[in-house]
Amino acid sequence: MLILLINKTQITVVMKNFLYHSSKNSFLYFLFGSILLTCNTISAQKKEMMIRISEIEIYPEHLSQYNAILKEEAAASVKLEPGVLAIFPLYQKKDSTQIRILEMYRDNDAYQSHLKTPHFLKYKTTTVKMVKSLNLVDMNTIDPESIKMLFRKMGD
Repeated sequence: MLILLINKTQITVVMKNFLYHSSKNSFLYFLFGSILLTCNTISAQKKEMMIRISEIEIYPEHLSQYNAILKEEAAASVKLEPGVLAIFPLYQKKDSTQIRILEMYRDNDAYQSHLKTPHFLKYKTTTVKMVKSLNLVDMNTIDPESIKMLFRKMGD
């Protein structure tokens, strides 16, 4: 049944031909194999969440202004962009010029879209001379289910 819903015309023809030329047991093997193949194909097409940590060093004389601009950009990104799951700016306790931003996007398309938004472009152009260094570190999650629990828990 599942296979018929995915591509009804082609599967129906294949099933009729297979039934005509095969035994019931062979058909069951064919059916289960097709379901497994279909499930693997669908899961392979699922887009992967994009997670990044931005490591940024700010010139001390620009720190206050940079933080204000970053706070505005992060809030606008999460509020206005459905594909932005989190933009969470942090700084090191021992050195406040060392900024880290945890960025989480629904997928790479959401990230690419984010780069073109007016609020991100404003952030990039107004802070370019404030940034001493920038390192972008792409990450993978060890336990994707824990992210779902985190967001659910934050809603409580």
